[in-house]
Amino acid sequence: MSKSFSQAIKDSSTFIVAEIAQAHDGSLAAAHEYIDLVSKSGVDAVKFQTHIASAESTSREPWRVKMATTDKSRYEYWKRMEFTRDEWIELRDHCLKIGLGFLSSPFSVAAVELLNQLDVEVWKIASGEVGNTPMIEAMLLTQKPIILSTGLSTLSEIDSLVNLIRSRGVDLTILQCTSEYPCPAKMTGLNLLKDFTERWNCRVGISDHSGTIFPSIASVALGATVIEVHVTSSRDAGGVDGPSSVTPDELVQLVRGVRFIESAMANRLDKTILSESAANMKQIFGRSIVASRDLVVGHVLTRDDLAFKKPGGGLSWDQLDLILGKKLSKSVLMDDPVFSDLVDGGKR
Repeated sequence: MSKSFSQAIKDSSTFIVAEIAQAHDGSLAAAHEYIDLVSKSGVDAVKFQTHIASAESTSREPWRVKMATTDKSRYEYWKRMEFTRDEWIELRDHCLKIGLGFLSSPFSVAAVELLNQLDVEVWKIASGEVGNTPMIEAMLLTQKPIILSTGLSTLSEIDSLVNLIRSRGVDLTILQCTSEYPCPAKMTGLNLLKDFTERWNCRVGISDHSGTIFPSIASVALGATVIEVHVTSSRDAGGVDGPSSVTPDELVQLVRGVRFIESAMANRLDKTILSESAANMKQIFGRSIVASRDLVVGHVLTRDDLAFKKPGGGLSWDQLDLILGKKLSKSVLMDDPVFSDLVDGGKR
């Protein structure tokens, strides 16, 4: 069952976010389709990106990767990715109606103001926005929790931002992120989760661009409380983030894997005793001392008279001295257990 960010934190549950970003390619209908697509996976929230071209970019902004020939500039691309306030409300309401959290990364003060009107529960600072102080100041004024992605930041830069956020008393979660698309295994930086926890004493998580489910699942065992992955309807669908995204089927497996590891980590086993099921299994697969042939009353037991066979429940081999060299007080058939009460002076 999907949980809000605050409820997930309260329940010590991993908050899983499906990042749609610009996979909708500027189509409102496609954005709605993506919401329905990820809703079947069990994620907690959907995240978009809120771009207002005139507030965040100029015509001189270079392309990271130029995908559509229709966009003559990066500015025009951002313009095409825009939704109106009413359209954002429509998307938010769609998420809430089907029980998903609605998040969106802002990229300008204007975008923060718009999203704040939509009552987003938590802010996400994208990797490239760590130096966008005016926008972050606008976020801090709302006192809402912040999830910080660190893909384009050094430790010293993160230190500065953490100090700013904490000086305002705002709740903070820090995500390890590597801004490579797709991100190879050797660059995922899972080791940094522990480092981040120790350095800043806060919740940590991962924003993964590997295009696989593996870093997200592994991160739970390393202390991640927030996981964010890009989603694509199909790797054949194209789009700049396609190679670094997971498919709907993979997203289902990711959520299952995270919840499995989450439960495994939360429930400690006591190996000083066996569980009831293990004790029953041990009885089946264990072994007992039994007669290797039919034996009569008065027979003095030797090593050749005894075997060690399944099932358990009888004498173990280290109890052999209890019966060895002693006379049988009762007859014993082949493969029957030989207990200590079957010999003179013995007790069961």
